Amino acid sequence: MVRGSSHLTRLQPYKVRPSPDETPYRWETGTQNHEAMAGVTAAIDYLAELGRMTNDEGRTTNDDHSQPRRAALLAGMHAIQQYERGLAERMIAGLLMIPGLTFYGISDPAHFANRTPTIAIRIDGHSPRAIASYLGERGIFAWDGNYYALGLTERLGVEPSGGMVRIGLMHYNTAEEIDRLLAALGELAGG
Repeated sequence: MVRGSSHLTRLQPYKVRPSPDETPYRWETGTQNHEAMAGVTAAIDYLAELGRMTNDEGRTTNDDHSQPRRAALLAGMHAIQQYERGLAERMIAGLLMIPGLTFYGISDPAHFANRTPTIAIRIDGHSPRAIASYLGERGIFAWDGNYYALGLTERLGVEPSGGMVRIGLMHYNTAEEIDRLLAALGELAGG
């Protein structure tokens, strides 16, 4: 039985007819979301496979299928974190060199453990929408607005002028893509 099942047995559902043989599942109101379960399982398998393919330093190795799934999953998440942190360091260092660019958030590499690889910026003389469109025309995806952090953009005073540009990194991004982004933003800021 599942943890806390004594409470599930004691309580009686008032809107659904409980299944007499499946007490822990008596609270389910219909068919389970099998598509979501398959998707979550595939995502976990993918992350574990990444973990099996990397060593402690995040470098690719031969597949190690003897590694337990949980350990492989943790290794995969660690490898992603390390790789994304390296990309973020490269991107942030380059962004801070662009004249007229305002960077929001932690920019000190000593504190990168306290941030995600998602960056928020503005560039003098360009609305966030114009910057995102400019990048989009060059095949670089970025988003503009407040990202549902309306209180923050209002407090920063940027909401009336379009919020900020958000650029996010993932473990499948490359250093070359970072360089292409920095070149495009440098071109926009300079011209």
